[in-house]
Amino acid sequence: MQEKKGVLVEVKNISKSFGSFYALKDVSLKIERGEFFSLLGPSGCGKTTLLRIIAGFETPDEGSVTFDEKDILGLPPEKRKCNMIFQNYALFPHLSAKDNIAFPLKLKKLKKDEIEEKVRKYICLVELEGHEHKKPDQLSGGQKQRVAIARALCCEPSVLLLDEPLSALDAKLRQNLLIELDEIHDKVGITFIYVTHDQSEALSISDHVAVFNEGEMLQYGTPYEIYESPKTKFVASFIGETNIFKATAKGSVYDKSLNEWIITLFIDDLKADVKVSDPKKCEAGEKVYFTIRPEKIRIDRGKNDLGENSFTAIVDEPVYSGYLSKFYLKLENGVIVKVFKAHTTYLDEGPEIEWKDEVSFSWRAEDGYIIRENWSEE
Repeated sequence: MQEKKGVLVEVKNISKSFGSFYALKDVSLKIERGEFFSLLGPSGCGKTTLLRIIAGFETPDEGSVTFDEKDILGLPPEKRKCNMIFQNYALFPHLSAKDNIAFPLKLKKLKKDEIEEKVRKYICLVELEGHEHKKPDQLSGGQKQRVAIARALCCEPSVLLLDEPLSALDAKLRQNLLIELDEIHDKVGITFIYVTHDQSEALSISDHVAVFNEGEMLQYGTPYEIYESPKTKFVASFIGETNIFKATAKGSVYDKSLNEWIITLFIDDLKADVKVSDPKKCEAGEKVYFTIRPEKIRIDRGKNDLGENSFTAIVDEPVYSGYLSKFYLKLENGVIVKVFKAHTTYLDEGPEIEWKDEVSFSWRAEDGYIIRENWSEE
């Protein structure tokens, strides 16, 4: 892996409105030198607006953006040492792949030999050898994306901005190119800021992720932190699949062996108490959300006592997905609980749990998670 060559990007108290619509609301974040950083959220959440502000295509109403602690808001886009890759790649249709890559170098009036050397270098980097003389309409979607990446990198920016560059590709190609993009980042060593609405993309390649919704940054952290320890109900439900319940704390007991509190929550949807471990104590009567990921729930055919946090239900809908089965379990009161079971052994006769089967399911106290949002204020 290359040494980290990018810049430290800091966004401080950025706000931006378009008329009465607030695209960004007091957003602050820090992107370390050479990071692969993702801005994640649904359409219209403000992530692309922030990217355009960093690029210089939009001006914020308030706040500052710095590269290595130097304010860049007064600089035009071409002076910011960053390049941007757009969703549609913005290639010139009448130019070959090679000439598209060379275009920004020619604008800089570099010598012909220098241009040839740089273009050759970046064609090799994105593995486009043999396709240099093809025009965009002769290239596949993945090849067009590689041309756009090479063109953006050939001027050797300190920051590469990527606005959903894989969104036009099919799922399998998107996954392959995502891995290639991560490898390119490792080779060039500069700061990548990647905008996506796809949580699986963000989790798989990012050093850190910032989750946005309705113009606000809700959480910032590593992919692991975002997935395992969501700070809000929105983050928990947006990142992967999960079960979320309103809960009321009944009491907390400190467990010295775990070095955590064992908290008893009453969950109305389950009509039962559940135990959950947490570093922070919950006061009796506190209104919180409880979440448990489907893959962390054990499931067994029949009506069995599986230990703590154990319940029974009927399989309302089984969904076979090759490497795992997704079970939608219906409780007596009609509440649905999602459970995922990985297939770790050969299933020559199909999954052992089927539609309408009575099953037991449970989870450990350590595998649940408390989200400290007061649902009584909704």
